Amino acid sequence: MTAEIVNLRKARKAKARAADEARAAENRALFGRSKAERKATEAEKDLTLRRLDGHRLLADKSDDEDPRP
Repeated sequence: MTAEIVNLRKARKAKARAADEARAAENRALFGRSKAERKATEAEKDLTLRRLDGHRLLADKSDDEDPRP
């Protein structure tokens, strides 16, 4: 059985290229959008945060007060 010979320099460069491509794809998704799309995403995020805050328990807001009568 013979092992496959790998050029480490080429493997390292291929790995770097793949990482760069992944970063480029992420940046295209983040920054390659229209102003309307960015505003819609921001509005959706704000709405989600407001809904989450609205569902918090009273005990989370004030730990020093006992909410029970």
